[in-house]
Amino acid sequence: MNLITVFSGQLPQTADVVVVGGGVVGASVAFQLARHGVRNVLLLERRQLAAGATGKSGALVRAHYSNGPETQLTLDSLKVFRNWEEHVGVGNPGFKDVGFIRVVHPQDEEHLKLNVAVQQRLGGNTRLVTTDELREIEPLMNTKDFNVAAFEPHSGYADPVATVHGFARAAACSGVKIIEQTEVTAIVVAGGRVTGVETSRGTISTDTVVVAVGAYANALLVPLGVDLGLFPRRVQVAVFRWPFAIDELTAHRVVIDAINLSWLRPEGEYGTLIGVEHGVRSATDPDTYLESVDQGYVDHARRALAARYPVFENAIMRGAWSGVFMQSPDDHPIIDHIPSVEGLFVSTGDSGSSFKTAPAVGVCIAEWITSGEPQLMELTPFRSTRFAEGLPWIDQYSYRRGEHQTVSR
Repeated sequence: MNLITVFSGQLPQTADVVVVGGGVVGASVAFQLARHGVRNVLLLERRQLAAGATGKSGALVRAHYSNGPETQLTLDSLKVFRNWEEHVGVGNPGFKDVGFIRVVHPQDEEHLKLNVAVQQRLGGNTRLVTTDELREIEPLMNTKDFNVAAFEPHSGYADPVATVHGFARAAACSGVKIIEQTEVTAIVVAGGRVTGVETSRGTISTDTVVVAVGAYANALLVPLGVDLGLFPRRVQVAVFRWPFAIDELTAHRVVIDAINLSWLRPEGEYGTLIGVEHGVRSATDPDTYLESVDQGYVDHARRALAARYPVFENAIMRGAWSGVFMQSPDDHPIIDHIPSVEGLFVSTGDSGSSFKTAPAVGVCIAEWITSGEPQLMELTPFRSTRFAEGLPWIDQYSYRRGEHQTVSR
């Protein structure tokens, strides 16, 4: 069976559910809808699968958050990444459980301890480690500027494109029609409910639409009067070749480092991928952004990497790219059935943090559509109405952050 079902003539005229967006969330939702018994599901992608933020993602899979709900989504998703054959059955996400370390400012270490306790109560395999212990776990790491860290021994990272392809193959095998190079230009609403979608290739009638289009969400939602205050952000990453002093026996873990405002993980056999907060990021047009990196970013990333791993001080840059994610006003995801438009579901505003939670988000939205409510977990904190209610999501035990910084959450 071909992965992609391409229609040479007119599009299907009807669908039970149209999923808009071929990234990891859209592919997960489409797969889960078929698994939950929905027969006529269309997944529409304006370009090709994983062409947006997913394909540029660092694809970290870690459960540490400064809040319980996102931790729970990740813990449920980790079961899928770790047992892909059992849960999905097709493809391979390339999950590597190399371990994960969370470093925060010394002033935030009490919050770190409280967050680890929350994660442990939710079933997370995580613990606090002293710098003495950490030097045994991660001997190349500089530990002079903090006292304690969080360690998840079985978290790690995955291949973002392979993950999408796995979900898509499984969805296609279950009857989902996956159509690339087809842009959804508008959601059709009549009498307060969804009646269809307009696309670059024609109109499809449906009473249920799932919007999972990353940085393009405003173009579909705002014309319906659904303005969630979303803004697309451009982020940059670089890949550095391991220096001579590192070999496969000393490969490092995944790290989020709030002191140096960076995150990093192994890339390939002998590289390290790093993302660093670098300057103020204004809103970005996802159709015209610079896909390479800014002048000076590479040096900034190398300094941040060397600050945590001094052996990288003169590391050779071997690649770099930029991507665009959609940020919400409070930097937390929005996952909801929009109250003002019956049949409209959204997963948006993830602020660059939805890859690791996508397997569970797919389950929740499929349950919501087929059973009337999500059953895997309670999604009230992710509701779209929290901004109009004047109740933005503020983590109880948050870490020090600057304006527009997302790495510290």
